[in-house]
Amino acid sequence: MTTELLQQVRVIDPVSETDQVSDVLIVDGDIQAISLQISDVSADTSIRDCRGLVLGTGLVDLYSHSGEPGFEERETLGSFLAAATAGGFTRVAVLPDTSPSVDNPALVAQLQQKRVGVKGSPHLQIWGAMTLDLAGKQLTEFADLATAGVVGFTDGKPWENLGMVRRILEYLQPFGKPVAFCPCDRSLSANGMMREGAEALRVGLPTVPASAETSAIASLLELVAAIGTPVHIMRVSTARSVELIATAKFQGLPVTASTTWMHLLLDTRDVKSYHTSLHLDPPLGNPSDVTALRKGLRGGVIDAIAIDHAPYTYEEKVQAFAESPPGAIGLELALPLLWQNLVATEEFTPLELWRVLSNQPAACLQQKMNPIKPGEKAELTLFDPHQPWKINRANLHTLSNNTPWFGQEIQGRVVQTWS
Repeated sequence: MTTELLQQVRVIDPVSETDQVSDVLIVDGDIQAISLQISDVSADTSIRDCRGLVLGTGLVDLYSHSGEPGFEERETLGSFLAAATAGGFTRVAVLPDTSPSVDNPALVAQLQQKRVGVKGSPHLQIWGAMTLDLAGKQLTEFADLATAGVVGFTDGKPWENLGMVRRILEYLQPFGKPVAFCPCDRSLSANGMMREGAEALRVGLPTVPASAETSAIASLLELVAAIGTPVHIMRVSTARSVELIATAKFQGLPVTASTTWMHLLLDTRDVKSYHTSLHLDPPLGNPSDVTALRKGLRGGVIDAIAIDHAPYTYEEKVQAFAESPPGAIGLELALPLLWQNLVATEEFTPLELWRVLSNQPAACLQQKMNPIKPGEKAELTLFDPHQPWKINRANLHTLSNNTPWFGQEIQGRVVQTWS
């Protein structure tokens, strides 16, 4: 029997909407007691002084990229899960854009089996591809993938034609699983890589107009209104997108939405460094976009924060900004940097941040988180918001370094997870 007593820890529970300092007793992975003070424990109890630490429900990542299979030099499934654990995540959902893509039950089973071999890892959830590798023009066998246990369906990239999107929404409606789309009209974004605006003119990079995203969202919402299949909108990055989603929700459309953690912290002014880890898809927004995204999160228009962890090798990223693949790592960095920039500055309350990193991402996946109370399984994250550490190879579990914060010291680190 393993018994742990966390003394005077700040318990943040977005499920029951509570934020209080308590003692928490965990026995064999279950929460046995929570009280202002617990003193009656067995002699073999491991006691930890947790003053200044935060204990919250486990973090949930809606979508991220794993290199395996096909790109193990970027990330193996083992290193991906280790990075997720180090970042405080107890559930992670992997996108299907591997090589081969996750478009058949055999690969789903293979990935789940590999997860079993990683001790103490978070729950691995796998998105099933909506289309086959054949230029995205042939639908996968939805029923087979659903039976294999995929968490939902997405291609994790913009669609090529609305006719295919309509067919997908019609075919997937009976399965009752999450369906996620990444909105972008590639005919409008073309070869752009920076959000259109004043800063883009100064930097001199090809631009992407906000309408590339908003026109795609508007089209998708029209299809949802006509067909009724619930959808999740991924990677929301513009102020106008927030307005469109707010209107759709007000009208009662079955829509949820997420933005990524880096789109909340950085904007076009940061791109002047030409750091290739700032090359993202969609690109970082203008300052007004960041303000709208943060307001949308706090107001419930944007449901959740996704990490969208995208590892790349040193060789892939060390080249001209325009030639580098878009994406950055984030599983180990998101919580401390979000806390440092949103909670420590008092723009978000701890409960508000934890909600959009935990139970609301779970809700987007049609799941629930357990409240932090006696009798519930301990799916928890223990976080020290004050612990400094340096982002370098010695301190990272991911195999890749592609982050603009590499080499810098940040504050806040996960101490332990229970999953």
